[in-house]
Amino acid sequence: MILAAETNESLAQMSNTLVYSSMAVYTLAFLAHIAEWVFGSRSKVGRTAAALTEQKQAAAAAVSVQVKGAGGTTVLDRPKVVTRAAAGARDVPDGPGAAGGTVKGDLYGRIAVSLTVLAFALEAAGVVVRAISVQRAPWGNMYEFSTTFSTVAVGVYLAFLLAGKNVRWIGLPLVTTVLLDLGVATTLLYTESDQLVPALDSYWLWIHVSTAIFCGAVLYLGAVATLLYLFRDSYENKLANGGTPSGFARSVLERLPAAATLDKFAYRVNAAIFPLWTFTIIAGAIWAGDAWGRYWGWDAKEVWSFITWVGYAAYLHARATAGWKGRKAAYIALIAFGCFLFNYYGVNIFVSSKHSYAGV
Repeated sequence: MILAAETNESLAQMSNTLVYSSMAVYTLAFLAHIAEWVFGSRSKVGRTAAALTEQKQAAAAAVSVQVKGAGGTTVLDRPKVVTRAAAGARDVPDGPGAAGGTVKGDLYGRIAVSLTVLAFALEAAGVVVRAISVQRAPWGNMYEFSTTFSTVAVGVYLAFLLAGKNVRWIGLPLVTTVLLDLGVATTLLYTESDQLVPALDSYWLWIHVSTAIFCGAVLYLGAVATLLYLFRDSYENKLANGGTPSGFARSVLERLPAAATLDKFAYRVNAAIFPLWTFTIIAGAIWAGDAWGRYWGWDAKEVWSFITWVGYAAYLHARATAGWKGRKAAYIALIAFGCFLFNYYGVNIFVSSKHSYAGV
């Protein structure tokens, strides 16, 4: 028994070393992404401004209207009215990406992705070794949940890249967030490896919590796309109205995908993951029935999970309603993700509930 305990502790220390190593590599990936944005060409910008100028000229083109009067037929010029009721109504090209379409910038981008892959492998190994050290699912407390969450988020991002999707623009905010998440996990949320409390000792831990982690990772990517959509949409609006954004804002925002592309990406990932989030809540209710003898007790975690579900349901409904597309729907999506974050951190740390397993 003593030997087994020492072996477990040794594996736990190995897990910590792997997580710290991944943080070091993520830092290098962060710097490489910064270099990609900084050294990427700014000469490629201006396509959005040119496209919107052409659209403005076309919108203002006169439409010949024949009006019959007593003195004959008079030809009047009436401006064509063009409205934009939702995201995607503008025909604006996507930006060239963080690299700006240059060889030097693209090189830094490729280095950043390679470092992200290495960091992901180290962090994933740390999660697996932690699981082996405790011989259970590696998400029994907030530290383990956080490390697993960031691992899955990076894994989903890399899966998109592997599938050929143009999502490298997520790289910098993703790596930045992962470093913050791991920093909080290793300093404020760290918990020694230990066995589960009786309520968590169930096969539902593998089902319910793993789906919650996966859903959260995908919802995070959707939130990043939504936030960037709001910035890019404001930029396109300013250009369409004849404004002149600052050089720095133009350099960054011009290289992002078009607002319509960002909006479409966010909608698709949120819509795709929503059924799985629904299953997560149902699975949690079934587990609660087994563990506590009731399926729903209005516990804080249950309530905020449901609030998050309502938030995303409202977002999807808004997207299907003509008057609530675009920016209004995006605000709802960000509020819904804010509810998820409070459910993730706030309930576990600040609220006393049956689900308070933060270990801090």
